[in-house]
Formats: sequence, C-alpha cells, structure tokens
Amino acid sequence: MIRVVIPAHLRTIAKVDGEVELDLNGPVTIRAVLDALEAKYPALQGTMRDHVTGVRRPFIRFFACSEDLSHEPHDTVLPDAIINATEPFLIVGAIAGG
Repeated sequence: MIRVVIPAHLRTIAKVDGEVELDLNGPVTIRAVLDALEAKYPALQGTMRDHVTGVRRPFIRFFACSEDLSHEPHDTVLPDAIINATEPFLIVGAIAGG
C-alpha cells in the first residue's frame, strides 16, 4: 500500500477527503503511483501530467521524504519509506506570484 497526499483542488475533483491509499504491483515509481491514482480516480486524468506527453503539469510538484522529485524521470523508484507506507508521497500544487 502506498499513501498519497494530493492538493485540495484535486481532492475535490476526485471526491476524496485526506490521504488516499493505492495498491501497486511491481516497482514503485512516480509513474506507477500516477498511473494507479488516475486508474482509481479517472477524473484526475490529465490534471497532474499531460494526456499525450505524460509530462508533469506546471505548478504540480512531487515530493518523497522531504525531497523534491518533480524534475526526476517518472521511472525513478521511490524511497523505501514510501514503499513501506511510513511516509506519504506528496503531490503539491505550487504557487507562483510575488
């Protein structure tokens, strides 16, 4: 089981409260988490990454164990703390402005 925290606006779209849990088979990568999240909550398809290219959307960030993984390849294997569900995988809505 993988624990995932998504931003409030995506929780509204997915119609969930708080953290979500995903069961994954195989390597636990950023791509696997996003694929499982979109499969379980189809309304989220295209909200975190482009439908065609699979590239992360601007203003969406991925964190694992206090590390920003936003610019890492989506096939990056996540840390053991995420795999063992002791820490959640964080999807964060970034803010810009000044």
